[in-house]
Amino acid sequence: MTNQFILDNTDLQILRTLQGNARISNADLARELGMAPSGVLERVKKLEQKGIINSYEVNINPAAVGLNLLAFINIKTKDAIGSDETGKILAKIPEVLEVHNITGVYCFLLKIRVENSEKLMEVMRKSLSPIKSIVETQTIIVLETVKDSSKLAFS
Repeated sequence: MTNQFILDNTDLQILRTLQGNARISNADLARELGMAPSGVLERVKKLEQKGIINSYEVNINPAAVGLNLLAFINIKTKDAIGSDETGKILAKIPEVLEVHNITGVYCFLLKIRVENSEKLMEVMRKSLSPIKSIVETQTIIVLETVKDSSKLAFS
């Protein structure tokens, strides 16, 4: 079941502003919205409590920390849909950034960032191969990223 949240224009303005700069001070956010700082702080806390704002993260340039290879791996499992248990095991692999249960021939789509192709092979051998439910993988190595954003487009 999908959570339905009722967000007014002020909530949406807060979310847009925080997506652009999560480090903005409460005072600056209030000034930008033309509101009292206490009112903005209360709204942000409510957005956090409702699970609308999940976290505040730093977006690190992967190359700056030596993670130069981006790959997507399609995974087919014994069960046609992809079990929750397999998904949880995949999510625990440190190099895996995203795990998606998908439709089609494959059950899961993984996004992985590693140093190089040797490290990718190591992850596949040491972390994926031991998972008994996996019957097939298809690895896609990214040559160039044209756009990479976590900002949501909402009205």
